[in-house]
Amino acid sequence: MALIAIAVTYVCALVAVPAAALLHGAFAEGLTRFAAVFTRPDVHSALALTALMVLVAVLVNTILGTATAWVLTRDRFRGRALLNGLVDVPFAISPVIVGLVLLELFGRKGLLTPFASALGVQIAFAWPGMALATTFVTLPFVVREVAPVLEEIGTDQESAAYTLGASPLVTFFRVTLPSIRWGLAYGISLTAARAIGEFGAVLIISGGVAGRTETATSFVYRALEDRDDLGAHAVAVALVTASVILLGAMEVLKRRRLGADRSTGADGAEV
Repeated sequence: MALIAIAVTYVCALVAVPAAALLHGAFAEGLTRFAAVFTRPDVHSALALTALMVLVAVLVNTILGTATAWVLTRDRFRGRALLNGLVDVPFAISPVIVGLVLLELFGRKGLLTPFASALGVQIAFAWPGMALATTFVTLPFVVREVAPVLEEIGTDQESAAYTLGASPLVTFFRVTLPSIRWGLAYGISLTAARAIGEFGAVLIISGGVAGRTETATSFVYRALEDRDDLGAHAVAVALVTASVILLGAMEVLKRRRLGADRSTGADGAEV
């Protein structure tokens, strides 16, 4: 009983109380003033840019993250252990350092700036650099959710499909993808949740210019600096709400995955 009380107190102190304080700050001036925040052009821009960053990070990491998980589980090659370790680098590096490195590469005097300029692409202080930073910090999630599932299902079904004449692409979409769908969906949810809350790397590489390169988290920071407490609290509530929805989706996915595993196990037992 004492341990339960400690656990409840711990969670309430670190989650429930701050959440209540955030809601109080957002609605202290009434629902009308709260809603009015979301009619402001700078808020529209920040939320739209955040949605774009989430979309890019999810698309890139879904495709390349799944491909990386496939390579790590299906192939054996020199440097595989190094590649496997590099996947976890975003977990270990501060996002601020990520932003600094990107500035060294794509800033005004960056090492790769001449190549980007030759292609007519601006990376730093523009949305491509922000998307690159967001994609980097969210890189591990799809890989780490899909790879264990690929290991678990093995290669028997894929080999059977190849034997029947299916191409690698058909085999992936008809055999492999249905088997990894829950892990992939969970990885996508984690990627989106992390992308929504990214701040440090994006702020460094973008400069956080209002209406141009300012995401929702950067807006909250600027609003606090400008003593716009209502704006900061309102947008923060929107971000928290989005994150809670994603957490709920992940819980649903987890339950469905467990249900599918139990169903498969029951079918196997009957056989």
